[in-house]
Amino acid sequence: MVKYITGDELAALIKSDKVPSKDYLVVDVRDDDYAGGNILNGQNWPSQDFGQKVGELVEKTKDAKTVVFHCALSQVRGPKAARIYEEARNNLQGRGAHEVFVLRGGFSQFQAKYKDDPALVENWDKNIWAEWE
Repeated sequence: MVKYITGDELAALIKSDKVPSKDYLVVDVRDDDYAGGNILNGQNWPSQDFGQKVGELVEKTKDAKTVVFHCALSQVRGPKAARIYEEARNNLQGRGAHEVFVLRGGFSQFQAKYKDDPALVENWDKNIWAEWE
């Protein structure tokens, strides 16, 4: 079952003493819409070929306790990738060794609140996001 994390909860996790890519990982599954900004230390694993590469991601994150998925709105691609990942990781490691979340509202909502905080968002481009407003 997919669980959700709010932008505020993710911001607190990123600003905590937890180590990115070790204690937690943010996985951005946006495709062509990845341009214009991303969550600091997040990794882009495009949804278009996510199914073929999920094993690689599971191997890279085998020690991470928390993995957070998102796309632009976290309505389709983010939740789907989270389910695929969780199933693959459970098959390899068993349940309970980790938590998988989907960022509620996706990057669109996260950047709307945190775009001016370089400790949370990097590569933000107001020209790209102007069309979303």
